[in-house]
Parts: sequence; C-alpha cells; structure tokens
Amino acid sequence: MKLSNLDKELYPGAGGLGTKNAVIDYYARVADTLLPHLAGRPVTLRRFPDGIEAESFYEKNAGRNAPSWLRTVVVPTPGSSRGSSSASFVVVEELAALVYLANLAVLELHVPQWRVDAEDHPLPPDELVFDLDPGPGTGLLECAAVARRIRARLDDDGLVASVKTSGSKGMQMTASVELGPDAEASSTSEYAKRVAEALARETPGSVTAVMAKERRRGKVFVDWSQNNTAKTTVAPYSLRARAADGAPTVSTPLTWAEVEECTDATELVFSPEEVLARIAEHGDLYASALSDGAPLP
Repeated sequence: MKLSNLDKELYPGAGGLGTKNAVIDYYARVADTLLPHLAGRPVTLRRFPDGIEAESFYEKNAGRNAPSWLRTVVVPTPGSSRGSSSASFVVVEELAALVYLANLAVLELHVPQWRVDAEDHPLPPDELVFDLDPGPGTGLLECAAVARRIRARLDDDGLVASVKTSGSKGMQMTASVELGPDAEASSTSEYAKRVAEALARETPGSVTAVMAKERRRGKVFVDWSQNNTAKTTVAPYSLRARAADGAPTVSTPLTWAEVEECTDATELVFSPEEVLARIAEHGDLYASALSDGAPLP
C-alpha cells in the first residue's frame, strides 16, 4: 500500500494537526479501539479529497481500484438516490483497511445498526440507537439532559446505554440488543419511536419526536428513525468534518458522570489527541455497545 500527499491540508487552519498525515496517524493509533465497532458493518464513507472546506461526497461502493485484499460485501440499497439496487460496501476489520481509507481522505465512517455474517448475509439489527439533534437555541447541554432521561428508561427495560458526542452538534446513544427469531427488523425503530414520543409528550416544550425542522426550535429532536436498516450513524471514534480550537473534532464516547455533571458544552468537544488520552485513561467507553444484547421489551 502506497501513501500519498501526506502534507495535504484537510483541516485548513489546523496546521500539522489537520494534514492527511495526521488523519492517517490518528486512525492508525485508534484502530485497536475503533475496529471492533466497525467489524461486520458495511461502512458508508464520507470523503473530503480537497479538505473540509471543499466539496465532499458519501461513497458506498468500494470502487474498481480497491485492492483485492480489502473486504467488500454486496448488500441491497433500497431507495438509493442513484437508482442502484445494491452496492459493494467496504467492511473495515483490519488496520490496513483503515489506513487505506484514510489515505483516500475518508474522514468520516458511518455504519448501520446491523452486521453481515461470515457469508456476507445481512443479520438482524444488534444495536438500538438514539440520535439527539439540537434545534436552534439548544446545544450539547440540552442533549445531555435528554440523554439522561433516555438512559433511565432503557435501564428500566434492562438495556445498557452508551453515550457519545456526535462530533458535530449533538449526541448519540447506543444499546446492544438481541432480537428474537420472530422479531421484525423494524422492532428497534418502533421501540425507539415509543420512547421518543413519550419524552415529547412529557416535555413538549423541550423535546420533539417529529422530524420537521420548523418544529425543532428550542427543542432537542430525538431521532428514532436512525434505526431504519437503510440508515447509518457516525461510528464512535470517527473523525468529523469540523474543527474546534484548531483541531479536528471526533465522535467521542463519554462517561455518564460527564453527561450528568457538565455545565459547559465546550468540555464535551474533543480533539484526536484528547480522545487517544481518554482511551489510555478509561479504555473503550463505548464497550457496552459490543456486549451481548438484551431483548427488547
């Protein structure tokens, strides 16, 4: 594998922290923690060939020039904007694949809530996800308040939630689940919708379960629809196409103490170096998403 244009600036203004070399270095160093969250999941790639201030695009197909050793899997893509019925997705399960993608200026890694098996057959969803999207006038602190409420509901139902920043404006929560043999793939969406709508009924002035943007002002949108098997969510530890204080931001797992005690949203924004230091101190704070799943009630 040949690396190229290592000095190329992907995060303008970030200096040496924003070069392609720094991106590759981060993904190589975080690989041991990140790879288990990608294993078996067809990845949607977000590429920034000329940096975050230039045009980007989402890529599902691995491409004709992909190396033969790169694992790919053909899965259906219903509703594709390009009219394709399927795509050959990359499945990232080794360091070399992660470095290969970083060299293509893939900054963001987005994954579905399901995996494929050893024969490349899609499996039922094994994760339940809540995407907390702050509307105008709200931010990370308001998302944290909603995350605490969702956690309490999941606890009551025997589900263990992990929480992370999106690396952008909001937060995301994941709980490992196991669907029964007779369960529909839509079960996770239906459960998440019930939780979101219950929160919105309790506090209609601060929470909405409706996607319409005009309904979000001053509220946190609890996006339950991310559990749709055709949708993806940014992976934990993925870089984002944003910068803060001169460094790229990362979708960063949090401790629940941070979520409960934080009073300053800037304390929940982390650079790649800070994320690596957190892993050294805490290990994988998103590990419960990899544990054996619990049944949905």
